Amino acid sequence: MAELPAEHLRVDGDVVPAGGPGASLLEALRAAGIHAAKQACGRGECGACTVLVGDRAVMSCTMPAATVADEVTTAAGLGDDAADLRAAFADHAAFQCGFCTPGQVVRAAAVLRASVDRTRDEIVRAMSGNVCRCTGYKQIVDAVCAVAESRRAAR
Repeated sequence: MAELPAEHLRVDGDVVPAGGPGASLLEALRAAGIHAAKQACGRGECGACTVLVGDRAVMSCTMPAATVADEVTTAAGLGDDAADLRAAFADHAAFQCGFCTPGQVVRAAAVLRASVDRTRDEIVRAMSGNVCRCTGYKQIVDAVCAVAESRRAAR
């Protein structure tokens, strides 16, 4: 991968400005016109703004953009790698209003990239940083577990 120009980020394969001094990653994404990460609490409490930095799920509202050296992947940038997750979320009614869905899908992608061999309880714990006010979480966990099972079977 080519070296980035100073004060820039690579987001979903594109190079974008990293924002002004002190900008959070979420602020930089917004300034670049990228809205896949939702702006909600602004304090790292809800997970609506979750993106991948490298393979690590982070809450972009609390991460200084200037500290990001790896590729940033939003829900929009997951592409076909998360097609099964998106389908499972729909099949299991894992979203109602949909506001938290991008952050939930990004977190789930990170959880499953780390291991598809997690137990249901481990998935519950791994997903706990993302808040959903509509579903009660069972459907979200059901969807992630279904994808984990499917990916295990496909190995």
